[in-house]
Amino acid sequence: MISILGSSGSIGTQTIEVAQKLNIGVAALAVGKNIALAEEQARMLRPKLVAVYDEDAANQLKIALSDTDIRVGGGMSAILEAAALPEADTVVAAMSGAVGLMPAMTALEEKKRLAFANKETLVCAGEIVMKKAAETGAEILPVDSEHSAIFQCLQGGGDLKRLIITASGGPFRGRKRDELAHVTRADALRHPNWSMGAKITIDSATLMNKGLEFIEAMHLFAVKPEDISVLVHPQSIVHSMVEFADGSVIAQMGAPDMKLPIQLALTWPKRVPGAATPLDLRLTQPLTFEEPDTDTFRALPLAMELAGHKGTADCCVMNAANEVAAWAFLEDRIGFLDIYDVVEKVCGRLAGMAAADLSDVAAADEAARRYASECISSLQS
Repeated sequence: MISILGSSGSIGTQTIEVAQKLNIGVAALAVGKNIALAEEQARMLRPKLVAVYDEDAANQLKIALSDTDIRVGGGMSAILEAAALPEADTVVAAMSGAVGLMPAMTALEEKKRLAFANKETLVCAGEIVMKKAAETGAEILPVDSEHSAIFQCLQGGGDLKRLIITASGGPFRGRKRDELAHVTRADALRHPNWSMGAKITIDSATLMNKGLEFIEAMHLFAVKPEDISVLVHPQSIVHSMVEFADGSVIAQMGAPDMKLPIQLALTWPKRVPGAATPLDLRLTQPLTFEEPDTDTFRALPLAMELAGHKGTADCCVMNAANEVAAWAFLEDRIGFLDIYDVVEKVCGRLAGMAAADLSDVAAADEAARRYASECISSLQS
């Protein structure tokens, strides 16, 4: 059985599709505050527990599900219970943002298989999280399509030369900085290949998402930043590649469908027929690759630089500032290019904060969010 943390989001809803197709039971669901969808999912899946981060929303859901035997809990304590539930041997970590850190740590402490879709957790506390997994022997299987691809490519073994992470380029590929000054929320949410949540779609438009994936890959696969490259691949068919010492390059290909890496994380080492869209190469466009425009899309080089800052909370600070700025853009409070300005300003102001333990990480996250909010307020005045 599985617990799905973030069941109301894009990854969560697709995980439910996969679980139903494969007859995998669901022990727990966790959502932020979307109780309408949570109730629908709960009545369909009959989990033991539904955890709602927003406690007022949890109280409403308790009333809505009072005619069932499904238990409803509120707050972070309920989310952590869902991550530790004995009935679940796998926890799907699909909560968006740094809020997913503690549930992921709880799942690792309980030696669950962690089907990992919350890249912010490794960005904020990668060294701490990977150390915990090594201590407990818990298994982390990536759900991001890029990291799932790398995981699969590495199964044959061999002396690694570098990881090559692919990027679609987002909706603004090919545009220069001055062309992005007046793009709208609707423009940025119009991703050419993938259907994702709003915040991750904005991160794809800024290329911050690829920067976060760069840092995540460094921790997941225990490589140095200089051993990771990024290539823009607009067709999103090659999900990532691995180059070995002899010059061989192994790539994983598939249709742009997140159900494939989700399913793999749930069933590995088995590969079974499932809900994912099959790839028909006869129907694909020609496959092309190009260097990312790091002058226009400044989030990527910033993340690549900060990835090497070991022992600091610099990556956590960047992630927190980006979360605040991306949501401000989604709420039409700042412009698209302001996202970069806010993140860079916060990273410059708070560089070098400690990250020895989770309390340090939490302090850095809080400080970055506070200063990012101040920067946004100054832009609006």
